[in-house]
Amino acid sequence: MPDPVISAPESLSWLNRTDAGRDWLASLPDVLADACNRFELELAGPPFSGGNVSYVVPVERAGEAAVLKLQFQDRESRHEGDALKAWNGMGAIRLLDHAPEASVLLLERCRPGHFLADDPTADKLAVLADILRKLLVPAGKPFNTLTDEAAIWGSSMERDWLNAGKPCEKRLVDAALAALSGLSEQGTPQVLLHQDLHGHNVLSSEREPWLAIDPKPLVGDPAFCLSPIVRSFEFGHSRSAALYRLDRLSEELELDRDRARLWTIGQTMAWAFSSSWSERHFETTRWLLD
Repeated sequence: MPDPVISAPESLSWLNRTDAGRDWLASLPDVLADACNRFELELAGPPFSGGNVSYVVPVERAGEAAVLKLQFQDRESRHEGDALKAWNGMGAIRLLDHAPEASVLLLERCRPGHFLADDPTADKLAVLADILRKLLVPAGKPFNTLTDEAAIWGSSMERDWLNAGKPCEKRLVDAALAALSGLSEQGTPQVLLHQDLHGHNVLSSEREPWLAIDPKPLVGDPAFCLSPIVRSFEFGHSRSAALYRLDRLSEELELDRDRARLWTIGQTMAWAFSSSWSERHFETTRWLLD
């Protein structure tokens, strides 16, 4: 087949800031052509917009709709294919094929495919609770551990705060560091975690009503699974809304509320300084502390 023409979405433009990112963007035509040949695919439309670390495009294989995902490899997404394989379509999008050495995934196509965040009628927390009951399966290697990830967050948080120009009061940084250092995982079950489960990473589907995508997998304490949901302002940005998410989901899923609160403080601050929504994350942290 002829080499496809690549037009990378604007959401990937930040990759031009680094040599590795520029090299990956330049390699996309070859990677896409190789993936189409390897998996016998035909392109079925322009790439999806909004992805920050992947080029995602609709394809067809033997007349069946699918989605091809070309990943810019980073620590957080390294084992996405392994996570999807472990879930095997239960609560998450199904992995159809995989070329891990090229960071290429062939995924089922979700239709109608609208985001949970945009659905005006769904009980969003009930949807997420149902998904989490399926995703929290026992796991080990090859996934990065929550303990190791938390150590990385802690080692750079104060430096990130300084480099960002001290955009919030130091007590938030200190509280996050204290939370992370105090959360021993000794004795907790070790389960597969989706560390970025929010309303724009859940799609409507015909096979199941809703399926999770883009897991950024870790393995560790199940109480951590509420962190991305509690801090996700798309479900309502107020003290009462954030605490309602924490209270309701920790009760429904029988998780330790205070451990979930502390993990949320730690991850929220760890991710805040590189976010376009930093101030909202700082506000969420204040509500969880006060």
